[in-house]
Amino acid sequence: MKNSIGGPGSVSGLMLRLGQCLFASASIGAMVSASGFSSYTAYCYLIASMGLQVLWSLGLACLDIYALKFKRDLQNPVVLSLFAVGDWVTAFLSLAAASSSAGVTILYSRDLDFCSLQQIPCSCKGACISDTAS
Repeated sequence: MKNSIGGPGSVSGLMLRLGQCLFASASIGAMVSASGFSSYTAYCYLIASMGLQVLWSLGLACLDIYALKFKRDLQNPVVLSLFAVGDWVTAFLSLAAASSSAGVTILYSRDLDFCSLQQIPCSCKGACISDTAS
């Protein structure tokens, strides 16, 4: 099979997997640092989804390290299709989790006026999206 940039068993693939792991970990860190995140199901789903992304990316990064260290070829059709299906599953879960979290945030901050009831700062400083759209 033809070697592709970012494919399994390549240095660029390893860097991409480590980047995925880093950004998923940052997402988890941002959510965990917020007070009361666990009382909203959408945010818990985001944590679970990003946790799965961290595990998947870290596992494939370890497989890339193994392949680079021992000069193994991971470019076989069965392995590539397994990676593709796993990436699709984690991508759809991440998209669904991020979309539901954003929807809950918009619902509480704008539609239910949750910020004024709870005395928490939700307003944006400078130009807000709704200010520029109207």
